[in-house]
Amino acid sequence: MQIIKTLKSISLIAVTTSIFLLNSCAKKEDSFINRKVSFNEDWSFHLNDSLVDKDTIGAATKWRTLDVPHDWSIEGKFDEKSPAGYGGGSLNGGLGWYKKTFKIAKEDINKIISITFDGVYKNSEVWINGHYLGKRPNGYIGFQYEMTPYLNYGDKNNEIIVKVDNSKQPNSRWYSGSGIFRNVWIETTDKLHVGQWGTYITTPKVTAEKALVNIETTIKNQYAEGKKATVTTTIFKEDTKVTTVTQDITINANGNQTIKQLAEVENPALWSDENPELYRAVTEISLDDKIIDQYKTSFGIRDFKFDLNKGFILNGKQVKIKGVCMHHDLGPLGSAINTRAIERQLEILKEMGVNGIRTSHNPPAPELLQLCDKMGFIVMDEAFDMWKQTKTKYDYGNDWDKWHKQDLIDQLLRDRNHASIFMWSIGNEIPEQWSETGVEIAKELAAITRQYDKTRPLTAGMNPPVNMNIDAVTLQFEKKNVSINPLAGSGVLDLIGYNYAHQTFEHHLENFPKTPFIATETTSGLQTRGYYDAVSDTIKKWPVRWDLKFTEGNPGNTVSAYDQVQTPWGSTHEATWKIIKKHDFLAGMYVWTGFDYIGEPTPYEWPSVSSYFGIVDLAGFPKDVYYMYQSEWTNKTVLHVFPHWNWKVGQTVDVWAYYNNADEVELFVNGKSVGKRAKKGDDLHVMWRIPFEAGTLKAVSRKGGKVVLEKEIKTAGNPSQLKLTADRSTIKADKNDLSFVTVDILDAKGTIAPNANNEINFSLKGNGKIVGVCSGDPVSHEPYKGTKHTALAGKCLVIVQSGDKSGRLELTASANGLKSSTIVITTE
Repeated sequence: MQIIKTLKSISLIAVTTSIFLLNSCAKKEDSFINRKVSFNEDWSFHLNDSLVDKDTIGAATKWRTLDVPHDWSIEGKFDEKSPAGYGGGSLNGGLGWYKKTFKIAKEDINKIISITFDGVYKNSEVWINGHYLGKRPNGYIGFQYEMTPYLNYGDKNNEIIVKVDNSKQPNSRWYSGSGIFRNVWIETTDKLHVGQWGTYITTPKVTAEKALVNIETTIKNQYAEGKKATVTTTIFKEDTKVTTVTQDITINANGNQTIKQLAEVENPALWSDENPELYRAVTEISLDDKIIDQYKTSFGIRDFKFDLNKGFILNGKQVKIKGVCMHHDLGPLGSAINTRAIERQLEILKEMGVNGIRTSHNPPAPELLQLCDKMGFIVMDEAFDMWKQTKTKYDYGNDWDKWHKQDLIDQLLRDRNHASIFMWSIGNEIPEQWSETGVEIAKELAAITRQYDKTRPLTAGMNPPVNMNIDAVTLQFEKKNVSINPLAGSGVLDLIGYNYAHQTFEHHLENFPKTPFIATETTSGLQTRGYYDAVSDTIKKWPVRWDLKFTEGNPGNTVSAYDQVQTPWGSTHEATWKIIKKHDFLAGMYVWTGFDYIGEPTPYEWPSVSSYFGIVDLAGFPKDVYYMYQSEWTNKTVLHVFPHWNWKVGQTVDVWAYYNNADEVELFVNGKSVGKRAKKGDDLHVMWRIPFEAGTLKAVSRKGGKVVLEKEIKTAGNPSQLKLTADRSTIKADKNDLSFVTVDILDAKGTIAPNANNEINFSLKGNGKIVGVCSGDPVSHEPYKGTKHTALAGKCLVIVQSGDKSGRLELTASANGLKSSTIVITTE
């Protein structure tokens, strides 16, 4: 491919953007020198038809204008023959091109100007004004290129071109998305500046009275002569200055220098999952008493350890990690990152009682970690899903030899200041874990990790860390005949990471008497929101075996929403939690998964296209098991009764209740008691098996004979009307903010119709747009990027994005035979 020749022939048709540096050097932190500005708007995009374009672009190429982050795969149609397979969500990849023209102000001619990509999936290559900047195969890692030598200044245009090649598939076991799916930034600095990811802040000694804060800063000098400068680091708590340290330096021409500064913080506010207190370090470089560079670093002050017998200790307090695993896609938004969408997911999980996130199985978006810092999540930051041995034909294993060291270093440098990160995971279910080759690779990765961060323990998700001898009938762990996974037994890891194998948890101290425990991945329970099998107290293992095609199941590829269906390698939600909660030495767990995600529709294949694993469905609607966790993981008073109350007359129905802060629950049908139930032993729910009778199902929880909570479920009539509820009725007019609007299908009396699956149409008036629709149905093939969608179990979601003007957005939902509904969202 004659790429340079081709690039020179491209016409400059994209919208021009001007980049200006804030040259003012005010000393107040609130007038910060803005090194980094968004570069997301007004890109031109072309998706290749490789048969015609032959993987090139030229003057005749047709482009469309869009903003990034962008995921082109989510815009496509579900395809049974997609090379990504049902594991990849049956959505196609391909090869795409992005380009953008922009201007650089003349006064910046002596500055260093770089472009930063937070993530491009995958195999990205970048050119600026025809000059090749580089390639990055890994779709999840951030990277930066300096553009200074190739730029034009003043009125002359610059053109950047990005090639993204996601055509070789399958390359992922789940839906990856395609394109520039994370944020892009232009960074402008003085030739003397703090380097990229150039600070490293640790707190080597923490007490209630005082914390020592160690600040390592890498200074980069791109001047042709040496410089004498002053480096000042000021620590802020919110807007209050806490302390300042200053150091004079002499740095050689074209040199790098790392300096160490030590500060003390009196009476520190300690970061925890319940009170995520944050500090901010502002590093300033001054030449001749003029501030030429400023660099912000958010960090937390906390003391923690993983104890062999007491589990996870945070600031002297034993804390059980109640975590979930999360993939990177945002449901109907695909993989295109949006801060509000991530925040909404975390809010829903926090309400459930979650205090931990595992970034399975790749470096996450920076925005996720920033939100985890602010909201209080204990993060396992994971690097790889495979090492050299591939799991799919075209995955990262093909790039391992050349890229793994650089990718891991960049992840460590980027992420190591985050208060929320408490452990590094160097791999997930790595095939090499069972060989000495895997041990050698793990030693290399561990050495790299500890070179760049010695403050956090190292783990890996092993499946499992012991080779179990399990009786196929009783599934009882037999301690005899146990052999230790070579990786687990190598001594490389600081934490033994268990993927599943819950039968072995209670034997951990016998098998690993020197290394603490963490359940890196657990459960793999399966549910379809709103669907219930007739008998709820039988456990089903779907599929029968991980490597056998599943030929059973339910009509419509549904799975019962009672906690009764599990994978053969996992458990029900209740089973694993019962074990974890019982023992102090079990530090905690990360459940697979917090939210459903696109792809990997276990136990089914096509036509299913998204997962059944989530505690919350793809649209963000909680499944019933959400409330089991809420009753166990929070202090909120919970009474959740299910299923719905629309059945055939006389049909036997199992009614479950999750509850807490009460002694018992009494159930009534149309005012008549059908009995009291109380949890016994380690029970986590109670159940009644009763014949259906139309009317009102009422549950009453009591403690000491006094009513705690009451909940009613009514039999719904025919669907009659729509109801719209926005998670936020006022959003920012910044072209990024989102309002997530729930659509409920109700009967004439306002009762939700639990079996309604009407097609709902949406229209929007005002300066905004509809960017996603979803019902959470894993079998739906309706596009997520549309203005209509079919409800599941009486619910649907529509996502509205703001424009750049203040005003009113009027969203209307309508369906044949139903009364429509309109809601107003204000943008400001």
